[in-house]
Amino acid sequence: MTNETAPASTPSTPSGPGADGAARQPTAIDAVAETYTATLTRLDPGFATVLGVPGRETEFRDYSPAGIEAFAEAARSALADLSGLEPVDDVDAVTLDAMRERLGLELEIHDTGANLSELNNLESPAQNVRAIFDLMPTATEEHWAHIAGRLSNVPAALSGYITSLRRGWELGLVAAARQIGIVIEQVIRYAEDGGFFDSFAAGAATDDGPVTGPLAAELRSGAEAARRAYRGLAAFLQEELLPGAPTKDAVGRERYALMSRLFLGSAVDLEETYQWGVEELDRIIAEQEAVASEIRPGASIEEAIAVLDADPARQLHGTDALREWMQELSDGAVQALAGVHFDIPEIMRTLECRIAPTHEGGIYYTGPSDDFSRPGRMWWSVPEGEDSFTTWKETTTVYHEGVPGHHLQVATAVYQRRLLNSWRRNAVWVSGQGEGWALYAERLMQELGFLDDPGDRLGMLDAQRMRAARVVFDIGVHLELEVPQRWGSGTWTPEKGYEFLRSNIAISEGQLNFEFNRYLGWPGQAPSYKVGQRLWEQIRDEVKEREGAAFDLRTFHTRALNLGSVGLDTLRRALLS
Repeated sequence: MTNETAPASTPSTPSGPGADGAARQPTAIDAVAETYTATLTRLDPGFATVLGVPGRETEFRDYSPAGIEAFAEAARSALADLSGLEPVDDVDAVTLDAMRERLGLELEIHDTGANLSELNNLESPAQNVRAIFDLMPTATEEHWAHIAGRLSNVPAALSGYITSLRRGWELGLVAAARQIGIVIEQVIRYAEDGGFFDSFAAGAATDDGPVTGPLAAELRSGAEAARRAYRGLAAFLQEELLPGAPTKDAVGRERYALMSRLFLGSAVDLEETYQWGVEELDRIIAEQEAVASEIRPGASIEEAIAVLDADPARQLHGTDALREWMQELSDGAVQALAGVHFDIPEIMRTLECRIAPTHEGGIYYTGPSDDFSRPGRMWWSVPEGEDSFTTWKETTTVYHEGVPGHHLQVATAVYQRRLLNSWRRNAVWVSGQGEGWALYAERLMQELGFLDDPGDRLGMLDAQRMRAARVVFDIGVHLELEVPQRWGSGTWTPEKGYEFLRSNIAISEGQLNFEFNRYLGWPGQAPSYKVGQRLWEQIRDEVKEREGAAFDLRTFHTRALNLGSVGLDTLRRALLS
């Protein structure tokens, strides 16, 4: 990897006041970070909901071009305020490094206009406007009054989004037709009779019972307003945006390199990374073949998978059974790891496992509120029609999303109130660092003996194989590179890529379609998992070599996680300077 920019000062692992639990005195750099975070919560009430900050529960961010420009101006102002400031300790040095890298890149992307055309099957305003309702509390009538108000404001939020998409279209910046078609299908489902909004309002209940009377009527009215707004979005996408949308999915080198930097916090050599992905995929397949023989002597990978899928002890039927299994496994991991392999304060040990209210596919994590009154949550979005699940595939997923994966990582940053400012704890997320840690955690659980069962270990390798295949697919398809001889010939196309993914990812057809479209519509994000894992393992090994006999893995993890989520270059400088 190559450094994106040279930092003003070289950061290192946080030490001194705060690292041992004592309060650290805030600095001028912390003040800039706090002001910037407060501006983000003002500009984005949804972000305030994520943090559990009260006051604007009925509102949405402004998704119009003016709203997008307001975020850019906030970044410019913060960078200007940082100009000339010198770090007073190691924590400051990391904050300064990370803010300059993140905010500078945000402005670079803003200047291209790319954020006017955000639309894909997973992470865009089309989904985010709906998804915020998943995180809103529902225990009291006041909570439901907030929900009713926010439902009534969905039309304004989507109107601003449509305005930005139109502006992007005027600039020649439009998502691929494939993504637009998928989002049309998604938002039509949101808006249909008996869809999300109808079901949400109809099921309104406090801890004391169902919501009735005028508030129930407000909820129904708000749900209808949201449905109409989503129907309007679907019509706009179908009638205005789709006809002129490009049919080509590949975004090309220039945009891909920029998005790769966004998700990694580092500028990597894309060809070298692609070739490494090819080699890593071959290595993992060889490891899978060895484990398959443990499951049944002489078995191929496919035959071993068939044995595991047919094992009644590894089968779950129904989403209730799935959720209960997830919760039990997650709770067991927390109990076994806390105080032995990781520092996990009591307040961080609650992790709720839930079935998501949508059916797009995918498993994801949402962090705790700032005060932990809302715990971290693991969500499974089950595609419609899927009702049977196998535990061997998903044991490692629970570790990835929970402990020692995302929950340990995110909750640790939130917990470090005495050490880190609000921006470091809550407002910055770099996929390569965060998702890289979660993949690192999967392999670590094997090293710690939690995946000794050959079936569970094959599941972990299956997940790792998927992440390696994504490096090959994502870079290969978007840059239109040569297909490795093992997998075909010529240059990559989405069609070749789909068959390649089918050969390397042992998931249902619904999940495969979701993943395929995700990679095409969110360039650079999927490879950040495996590239991030690569760097985490390199850093750990380099620190271990440097410290020799004094190296302690639990201490290394604590030091690293106390940094919060930062770019991979910042992480390296912080842990190896």
